[in-house]
Amino acid sequence: MERTVVRCADGHVFSTASFPMQQADRLGPGRLLRCPRCARLRSVVPVTLEKR
Repeated sequence: MERTVVRCADGHVFSTASFPMQQADRLGPGRLLRCPRCARLRSVVPVTLEKR
């Protein structure tokens, strides 16, 4: 299972195994997930990782 790196609305970056409806472009990139740092349900967006 592929993991997705995401950033929550408070700026915390974490990875998740489940990023619901990743292919649903009409809904936009944001999803609601529970942030492990905030311990709250937050809007998250995928993070693009830069290769150095």
